[in-house]
Amino acid sequence: MKQLLDAASGVHISIVSPVYGAEGMVSTLVSRIRGTLEAMDVTYEIILVEDGSPDNSWSEIVRQCEDHQEVVGVQLSRNFGQHGAITAGLNLVRGRWVVVMDCDLQDRPEEIPRLLAKAMEGYDVVLASRVSRQDSVLKKASSAVFYRTLAYLTGAAQDETVANFGIYSRQTIDEVISMRESVRYFPTMIQWVGFKQCRIEVEHASRAEGKSSYSLSRLLNLAMDIMLAYSDKPLRLTVKLGVIVALFGFAVAIWTFVSWRMGHLSRNPLGYASLFFSIWMLSGFILITLGVVGLYVGKTFEGVKARPKYIIRTLQNYNNG
Repeated sequence: MKQLLDAASGVHISIVSPVYGAEGMVSTLVSRIRGTLEAMDVTYEIILVEDGSPDNSWSEIVRQCEDHQEVVGVQLSRNFGQHGAITAGLNLVRGRWVVVMDCDLQDRPEEIPRLLAKAMEGYDVVLASRVSRQDSVLKKASSAVFYRTLAYLTGAAQDETVANFGIYSRQTIDEVISMRESVRYFPTMIQWVGFKQCRIEVEHASRAEGKSSYSLSRLLNLAMDIMLAYSDKPLRLTVKLGVIVALFGFAVAIWTFVSWRMGHLSRNPLGYASLFFSIWMLSGFILITLGVVGLYVGKTFEGVKARPKYIIRTLQNYNNG
């Protein structure tokens, strides 16, 4: 058996996969990854990060660690979310190239050789583009809403065919790890660090079992968190809205004054309709502005506390040597 990350073997690949609700998929995932990488004749490690899963995923990971020295098991103290789990795995990688993939086998391990071959052409990042997604209509629709909302709120182009799956140079991963944002979203962080990037089309498989834990509401909440962490666009929008409201109020005031001077308005007190409307509109605008500022203050407060992005409870098959 190959020695883990033996320098004499050439290219080294680390696989990072967050695991949640995948008790029945872990064995197949490891088997397919090992079969693919063994055929490539490279040294490798498979880092499986159990993210507070409600099933027996950790027991399955431990079993794989006992059977295969290339498998590294990471158990987090609770559920920190998919991107917190990815961060935990990235902090442990020892390979020259890093592949990040989901555990549900929709990201096909058999695509890794193609990703690596493209990277060897001189790219630091090769993203997997899922041109024909094998998801339900509801999942596709919720993802479309998520990415369009995210693109609008952040002001950055978002490709809904690209998620976490891809291969990344060690330098790229080191820069991602160095980012200290309290909100972690791997695709946006990869986009931000830059380097030479490209994407290739890959086959997207159906989910092996179960269903995604991302509902539409969770996706929209994630989009809001990402927006607050990576963009000040909402603050800019509130400024623009404030200018528009002020100009509208100024125009109404001029119109009212001119109409009064020309005798088109009664000298008796006007009705309360316009006053009622103005108070409610301006009050709503003020509350929206305070809410947006409050969200940013809240996220700043979270960042200032500098709590760890994850806590590791147990490590299996990992040593710093």
